[in-house]
Amino acid sequence: MKRLLLSLALVLGAAVLFGADTDDQTRAHSEVLDLAGAFQNDGFKLRDGTWYAQVSQGHPQTLQVNLYSGNAYWFSVAGTDGSTGFTVSVFDDHGNPVEVQTYQKDNKAAAGFSPDASGLYYVEVSSSAQAATTFCLIYSYN
Repeated sequence: MKRLLLSLALVLGAAVLFGADTDDQTRAHSEVLDLAGAFQNDGFKLRDGTWYAQVSQGHPQTLQVNLYSGNAYWFSVAGTDGSTGFTVSVFDDHGNPVEVQTYQKDNKAAAGFSPDASGLYYVEVSSSAQAATTFCLIYSYN
């Protein structure tokens, strides 16, 4: 019985430690996969992994990524239904903005570009919404 309780405690502890997906994260993930599917139709492959965070006006979130010249990338973000005002921006390793193609509609946004040089880049997700909103970001490459 002690082993069973210990095992149960470890499983529950792991769920808290590793952050079991919330309903908002699950809905945002479903929405962003819908958007990224359009890029897959153009030959882009999804990169492993997803990134969840909350964003609100004046409180952007930034993700550091290692990108390679010769590839094209799309960074896609989506929030739950009803969330709007997302913007995706990309910066080089010196913090300078890079020119991107953009997409924005309803609760989704994306930025696409092909880096001139391999290295570290920063993807920033911002929102014009006053209230904190959960989003999911994934990216694709070609």
